[in-house]
Amino acid sequence: MDLNEFVKLFAEQFDDTPAESFKADTNYKSLDEWSSLVALSVISMVDEEFEKRITGADIRNCTTIEELYNLVQSK
Repeated sequence: MDLNEFVKLFAEQFDDTPAESFKADTNYKSLDEWSSLVALSVISMVDEEFEKRITGADIRNCTTIEELYNLVQSK
């Protein structure tokens, strides 16, 4: 899976934020809709789509969607 597909899947975890708001360099924690619930959705999506485990700490240590993608790829 490439970065663009990851960005699309990441965007699908949000209900109210328009998909065009999501780019590889988007600081996802600055989005109004970002919450611990969305973080759990992202953790679940990574588990389902990549069969890899990330933690809340992993999400907190990343800033952009691309950083999170690179972290997932490295696991």
